[in-house]
Order: sequence, then C-alpha cells, then structure tokens
Amino acid sequence: MNVHEYQAKDLMREFKINVLRGGVATTPDEAVKVAQVLGGKIWVVKAQIHAGGRGKGGGVKLAKTLDEVKKLASEILGMTLVTHQTGPEGKKVLKVLIEEGCDIDHEYYCGIVLDRSQGKIVMMASREGGVDIETVAHNSPEKIIKAVIDPAVGYTSAAGRKLAYGIGMEGETLKKALKFFEGLYQLYTSKDCSIAEINPLVTTKSGDVLALDGKLNFDENALFRHPEIEALRDPTEESAQELEAGKFGLSYISLDGNIGCLVNGAGLAMGTLDIIKLHGGTPANFLDVGGGANKDTVEKAFSIILQDKNVKAILVNIFGGIMKCDIIAEGVIAAAKSLGLTVPLIVRLEGTNVALGKKMLNESGLKIIAADDLADAAKKAVAAAGGK
Repeated sequence: MNVHEYQAKDLMREFKINVLRGGVATTPDEAVKVAQVLGGKIWVVKAQIHAGGRGKGGGVKLAKTLDEVKKLASEILGMTLVTHQTGPEGKKVLKVLIEEGCDIDHEYYCGIVLDRSQGKIVMMASREGGVDIETVAHNSPEKIIKAVIDPAVGYTSAAGRKLAYGIGMEGETLKKALKFFEGLYQLYTSKDCSIAEINPLVTTKSGDVLALDGKLNFDENALFRHPEIEALRDPTEESAQELEAGKFGLSYISLDGNIGCLVNGAGLAMGTLDIIKLHGGTPANFLDVGGGANKDTVEKAFSIILQDKNVKAILVNIFGGIMKCDIIAEGVIAAAKSLGLTVPLIVRLEGTNVALGKKMLNESGLKIIAADDLADAAKKAVAAAGGK
C-alpha cells in the first residue's frame, strides 16, 4: 500500500526524522492560507500523487510570493500529471503540499528495502541524490553504499557509520545523519514497510540533515496490525476494481491486455499470465480467487473482470484442491447467466471433483470452450480474443 508524501512525512515526524514544515491544500485559497501560516519568503508547491518523477512532470514548483503560491496551486490542482511511473494516461492531482523552502547544501539518497535473497533488510545511501537511483545503480553501482542488517541484531551504529562515512559525511552532520538513519530504520520495521525511500536526503547550509522528499510503501499482509496505516489509504489513487476486489478477499490487479483471467492461487495465476503471453496474447488482469472462494465470490470475480471494456475473452484456470471444481463450475454458471456473459469463456479444470465440475458445465447450456490443459486453454483464449 502506498501513501502520499505528506502522509509519509507525518509518520517520519513520529520517529523524530527531520522534515520541512508544510501543509496540504485542495484549493488555491487553502494553499495561500498554508503558506501564510508557514511564513517565510519562499515556498514549494508539490503535487500529491502516488508516483515519482513529479518534478520532471511539472508537479513541483517554487513560489516566491503568495500570489505565485495561488497561481501555481491553481495550475497544479486538477492537472493530469504524467511521469515515468504513471504511464501515458497520467494521474489527476487533487491535493498539493505547500512546504517552506530551505537552503540546500547537498542532495543525497537514502533507502531501505528487504533483500529477499538474503532474508535481510538492506539500507542504502548515495551522494548521488535527487536523481533516479536506478540510473545510478546501472551506471555507477559503486556510488551506492549498502549496509545489510542482521535481523538477530537489528540496526547498529556501525551500520549507520558505514553509510554516513561512505557518502562523505563528517563532524556534526555525521552525528545528525546517524540519528536520521536510525529513525528511518525504526519507522521501516515498526510500521511493516516494504520500501522507505528518501530522495533527496539533504544537508542544509545551516548544518541540518532532513528528508526533502519521502516515499513509504507498506506490506499489505501486515495492515491488520496497523489500522492507523490502513486509514491513510487514498481510494482516488487506486482502481475501483481493485478496491472492490479487496472487499471480497480477491487479489486483483488491472493490466493492459484483452484476456480476462480467473485463477485460484497466485503462482498458478502468474503461470497463466506467462503462458498467455507465450502464445501471443495479452492478459487484462491478475485475479486470484484464493482457496476459500464460493459461488458468490466467483460471481463477483466475473463482474469485476467484465468492468474492463477491453476484455474480449475470459480464461478460467482452476486446480481444485481446497477449492473444489464443482464449486467453481457452479459460480461460473451463475455468473454467466446473471451477468449475461457475451464474451467467449474458456475453462480449464483439474483436481478435486473435476468430473462433476465438467459435467455441470457441459449440461449448463452455456457456450463454454473447454480446454484439455493450460497450453490448450491459452491458445483457445488468444484465438477467441482475436475473434477467431
């Protein structure tokens, strides 16, 4: 789960991580009021969307007067901001963050991720801040300093020193950086983050170390422990289908193809997407109904898939274990009849009660294309989506 920059910074303040003072506005007049409260002679107007690259896309502007704050806020609010992370369709800006300006001395990068290959948290820092860290990693990997954190030990000052010395910090700035790194680690672990990224982390000419920008992602599987994080979810930043699917315990991700997929099990779902691509098709979604689905859940899954007007065929791929094939068949039949299904439906069933499931489908009177195996199902789905 993602949160906005202003929400990430509120969480950082809880962990004594230095950030600039600021406030959120949804109208130009609110933006001016925030700037007046902040005081000063310079402000930054920042679009709030769940995507990076906002500055390059025109979503971060500097204002030197209150009139400029109002003008820039009116330009940014309501705009469709296109960045390298939004795709060509972009995202509509509904909020702006107004922050006080600061006298930057140097821009750095700091990030924390989980290295699944090691099963350990990795903290990273670089002197090359304010740019795409992926580019630095590709062109100059030696400029990224890494500290691997042993889960049995946790964060240590040695890890912080490795990062701080590695990016050239010293004296009082180094001490402040150590405090910053420790606070970010505590935030990452305490709130079950999957990513914590500060780009840029800056030092100011007055000697402060602070987060000029901040990105926090959270592990969806741990949100039951953090209702305060769940409360930060912004429905306008997520697709209506994904939100609806979540209410029914379905894992749904919209893609850009034309073959809808209904599968049980995330691994089988990924394999289904791969084999569709192998045979020349393009999946329209990832949808895992899980092992505990029932007739109503399957029917809801179909309705969510059919909300995508690009879907030209639906492939149902079920391996019945906990989820019995006859239950899936019952749901497929009910959904097809109640929704007035018009797109081709390809079904591949294997596992528990498969004979009963196939019998129910055959006797349903529906025009269902049966498949013998996954490769056969994929070929038939690709052909059907192409109108063949």
